[in-house]
Amino acid sequence: MQTPETSHPGRWWHAIDEGTRIQCDLCPRDCKLHEGQRGACFVRRNQSGRMELTTWGRSSGFCIDPIEKKPLNHFYPGSPILSFGTAGCNLACKFCQNWDISKSRDMDRLMDSARPEAIAEAAIRHGARSVAYTYNDPVIFAEYAIDTAAACSERGLFNVAVTAGYIHAEPRREFFQVMDAANVDLKAFTDDFYYRQCGAHLQPVLDTLAWIHHESDCWLEITTLLIPGLNDSDQELSSMTNWIARELGPDVPLHFTAFHPDWKMNDTPATPPAALQRARQIGLDNGLRYVYTGNVHDAAGGTTACPNCRKSLIVRDWYEIRQYDLTDTGSCPGCGVSIAGHFGHFTPAFGARRIPVRIAASSMPNP
Repeated sequence: MQTPETSHPGRWWHAIDEGTRIQCDLCPRDCKLHEGQRGACFVRRNQSGRMELTTWGRSSGFCIDPIEKKPLNHFYPGSPILSFGTAGCNLACKFCQNWDISKSRDMDRLMDSARPEAIAEAAIRHGARSVAYTYNDPVIFAEYAIDTAAACSERGLFNVAVTAGYIHAEPRREFFQVMDAANVDLKAFTDDFYYRQCGAHLQPVLDTLAWIHHESDCWLEITTLLIPGLNDSDQELSSMTNWIARELGPDVPLHFTAFHPDWKMNDTPATPPAALQRARQIGLDNGLRYVYTGNVHDAAGGTTACPNCRKSLIVRDWYEIRQYDLTDTGSCPGCGVSIAGHFGHFTPAFGARRIPVRIAASSMPNP
């Protein structure tokens, strides 16, 4: 019979205090754990003097989503992607939009069990082109994500990470070298915001963004959830977009998405569409070629335009693709300029559907 949680040897740790504690080396929190104690993410613990991941092979659910929901607009647009997560998180964002999963301390909510091979088989069976590690941050279940990514790659599937990028250098290298694409949350552009609102720091995230773009083959897009009065000033947005253009280049897509009141910020108003449009314009003015708005109906903010002739190439309404004029090689048919990203032959888009998927518990071995 399957137990409520499945322990698996954890990586990236070392013994301290003459072996009385261990230190987790996965993320910049550097949690120091006594016997039986869990880290801030809640899913990594000291068991008999060794690190264990308590959620390997356990998921809060599997769904087929449109890839635009990650959001990724330049990685095989319109294609379906099998998405899943586990529980817990290594940040403490007061505005978390998935708090029921990421803040969960209830391992019983991990109802679906699946070995990596079963996840790959389910993705193929349901016509997905990729598998996304999402809903909560895959950094904290990196061992499970890496094992699953290997199984998916063997079956010709792409792997996508949706993450806050709060991870140390060594596990970062191992994690992103098996990912084909990533959307990284750049939650703000001040350390004060990260510290007060997320219990973290900005610089490790900037380091991750730079490393992915310059040192890996992983396609990168960035998302910033725009929260009224906290990270949406013209000055901060200008600093952020200037940094992206200077350090990463103008071709990295940036998504500004709308906040809705949730978790510990129920008194903060939702982001007005005009604020997203203002942020998008600041990014464009600072030299970024692909800046999008999300979580709102905004045809202009969802459109991929040719940076040369300004022809509308992919017109989106939320997660729906209304028009697709890009060539199979990812070029503008009008002027021939190549669009940054990964494209191919376009088939009718998956659309905005969300299809729950169950993977048989028998795919897990008996303990």
